[in-house]
Amino acid sequence: MNRYWNPELIRKHDVSGPRYTSYPTALQFDESVPAREYIDAGRSAADPTAPLSLYVHIPFCAHVCFYCACNKVITANRSRAEPYLQSLYREMSQLADWYAGERVVDQLHWGGGTPTYLSDDQMRALMVELKQHFRLLDDDSGDYSIEIDPRELGDKTLATLREIGFNRVSFGVQDLDPAVQKAVNRIQPLEMTAKTLAEARSLGFRSINLDLIYGLPKQTLASFKQTLADIVALQPDRLSVFNYAHLPERFKTQRQINADELPTAAEKLAILEFTIEYLVSAGYVYIGMDHFAKPDDELAIAQQQNRLHRNFQGYTTRPECDLVAMGVSAISQIGPVYYQNTADISAYTLNVADHSHAVHRGVRLSAEDQLRREVIKQLICNFSLDPAAFGRQHQINFIEHFAEEWAALQTLAGDGLIDFEGDVLRVTDAGRLLVRRICMAFDQYLPVGGSGRFSKIV
Repeated sequence: MNRYWNPELIRKHDVSGPRYTSYPTALQFDESVPAREYIDAGRSAADPTAPLSLYVHIPFCAHVCFYCACNKVITANRSRAEPYLQSLYREMSQLADWYAGERVVDQLHWGGGTPTYLSDDQMRALMVELKQHFRLLDDDSGDYSIEIDPRELGDKTLATLREIGFNRVSFGVQDLDPAVQKAVNRIQPLEMTAKTLAEARSLGFRSINLDLIYGLPKQTLASFKQTLADIVALQPDRLSVFNYAHLPERFKTQRQINADELPTAAEKLAILEFTIEYLVSAGYVYIGMDHFAKPDDELAIAQQQNRLHRNFQGYTTRPECDLVAMGVSAISQIGPVYYQNTADISAYTLNVADHSHAVHRGVRLSAEDQLRREVIKQLICNFSLDPAAFGRQHQINFIEHFAEEWAALQTLAGDGLIDFEGDVLRVTDAGRLLVRRICMAFDQYLPVGGSGRFSKIV
């Protein structure tokens, strides 16, 4: 029996809601405030003694995947990368002046787009620039990860990445069925995935994550069962199984997908139910929402020890870092300040040239925002909350301060999403899949019932 699956609760609580990689969410970012105000607020809030997390956004892809909703530039013209890198270096220099100091970089992530769109020499040069501006660790103790595309790897690319300091890789598989791959324009045979994973493991990458997507065109429960069996046989350290949200009115590339070929809502739920049951029975820990990890993976250990964290890159084991992000559309989180670069690559290039930064919009968190952010983080990361301990830490009476929210929690408890051990709140097994719904009780920006600006929870 799948203890994480309750069809009645899913039907009742599968509303649209945020993924809470931040609170407040990006919908609250304001572009009417001068960028310099966000920058000054971030610089004044930064803790010069705390470690750093760096994010680098590489927007280019050589091929379009029809399901993709990322900020990207599809081009076969590889010469476009070098001018972008020069702008990135200029922005990097400015960010280092603001935030580097003697701070150690505990976490580094390159995302996209496709970072391995860059040549091996360009990736090596980018890491050299980062090391010149920031204090990167050289003992392999940091959490240094990169998103790769097996279709975009040269013979020495993985070896180069390991040599320059990366110790974690993540890459998309989405589905192994040839008909599904053709329907979404991502041809990546099992043999390619297996070869990439085996090489990464032989090179000493300590954690390998694979992404899957359920709800793609021509996908069936039977076909996805085979995909799962093939993937589990490869024994990746982590798996992310994302829900495909078909929003062609917002994402042009999704218009290439034939909506008539999408699985029904019932078929999608059947795929997800089987996926959770199968991966847990195969020995993976259900971290929550759409993430799974082996029991000895850092992610599972951090959750067990109540020190899991969440930021704009998702779940992370490094909670005390300011997140300094660079590149087009990149989002930084500096204490109680979030700010985002412009999402247009031409505007990014011009703004960095003119102002040495490309900050476009952001939000400064109030004391109440910060309080609610901490509640949501504890719920979505560690699935428990001790109101008394939280109140002592933040000098409030939790139940009085969150009186309306506490009443809403009683309803959720009656439904079986949470239970109480005394006054300590714990998310039930069935509530893990719906933890976003629990977090929504503390979101003061959401209309009742959620927002259509977000995807469905399940």
